[in-house]
Amino acid sequence: MEWLPGSTHELRARIRSALPQPQTAAAVLVPLIERDGEFSVLLTQRAATLRDHAGQIAFPGGRIEPHDEDPWRAALRETREEIGLDPAGVEFAGYLPDHLILTGYRVTPAVGFIDAGYTLRVDAAEVEDAFEVPLQFLFDVRNHRERVRTLGDVKLTVHDIPYGERRIWGATAGMLMSLRRLLEPYRRSAG
Repeated sequence: MEWLPGSTHELRARIRSALPQPQTAAAVLVPLIERDGEFSVLLTQRAATLRDHAGQIAFPGGRIEPHDEDPWRAALRETREEIGLDPAGVEFAGYLPDHLILTGYRVTPAVGFIDAGYTLRVDAAEVEDAFEVPLQFLFDVRNHRERVRTLGDVKLTVHDIPYGERRIWGATAGMLMSLRRLLEPYRRSAG
């Protein structure tokens, strides 16, 4: 649970004990697009009619099925189902630390680079919209709003990222913060 920087083993254990057990394995694709030397990330807004996470801003993805070879293949399969992104146009970059979700999922974020000329076929039953957000905007802490959440007897500071009329929060914001922390040394050396 590296998404809790600076946390102790004891704190992580207390948080785990407050989460539903067992956790269902899931995977999401963190799709990065490069245009003119700048990166953006492709996000979705989940359909309002879904049972879980309705209307939330999310990465494409879902439950890992028994026939999926690994989280990467599961993320690609789910992404194709949700937004019609061709897996042939996605290059694997690596994994971020797993994220434990309050609804009982253990999500593996798989980062991939996608062709800037991608085309989508959004499945309206699952996704209301797909859109890009510049990574520079997402990584700029001036755009973050801290909020305290309580999980069992633990208080956690989490980040919300307003973007226009949308609010990126929860696991999606946490995964973006993991990506930010991972890339921070490279961003400092390039700046």
